Amino acid sequence: MNAASARAAQVWERLASVIDPELDESVTELHFVTSVDVDANGGVSVAFRLPTYWCAANFAYLMAADMRAAIADLPWVTRIGIALDEHMYADEINRGMTENLSFRQAFGDAANDDLDAVRQTFLVKAFQRRQEALLAHLLANGHEPEALVRLTMSDLASLADDSERARLIARYIERRHVCGGAVDDSQPAFIDLNGAPLDPATLGAYLRDLRRVGVNAEFNSALCRGLLAARYDEPEEKPVRFYPRTRDASTVRT
Repeated sequence: MNAASARAAQVWERLASVIDPELDESVTELHFVTSVDVDANGGVSVAFRLPTYWCAANFAYLMAADMRAAIADLPWVTRIGIALDEHMYADEINRGMTENLSFRQAFGDAANDDLDAVRQTFLVKAFQRRQEALLAHLLANGHEPEALVRLTMSDLASLADDSERARLIARYIERRHVCGGAVDDSQPAFIDLNGAPLDPATLGAYLRDLRRVGVNAEFNSALCRGLLAARYDEPEEKPVRFYPRTRDASTVRT
């Protein structure tokens, strides 16, 4: 592998850590990133796309800004270009990335969203989704509710005894701070949105509420994959799954 290819691989690795804020999946796994180019002087150019021409500008800007920040950590990078293709706000977003502007600076009076608040909203949803997936896995594998709610962070880490469980635990720990602040080994592993330990007597109802968050996210993920595949005439990487439950149409991002 030559130097340019090695550097491009480093960029791809950093981009894999960038998450779609609503879907809680990597932008590379979602096939949003279409190309990475690295020049001899350390300049990096990244092109990405979204499922529809009208995907929300705030989501697009968050992802573009996160891509830029992830790449900027590489010590050899001298210039970063992030370009969104075929989008109604591509000019504003691409200019913002080129000039390293905030969302409000790029969109002026049209920017009525606080991106930090948007980010926090979806970090909480990611915490809920990852917590539900881990708890459901542990319950299905014989762990009792009373024992689960007593686990500390240290206890939880010790349960990572197979690859799937280790993956679920690692993903949950990544978001554990969102609702509980700084984390240490002695703190409860499982907490609610206010940072309080879970109650085994109400764990079933709590998990049902969390599952609604997960169902909406899974539906939106399947929808986005389908729209992206249809728009660019490409096969879907994952099968679309449909859930026979009522959904609030306002939660579907198109």
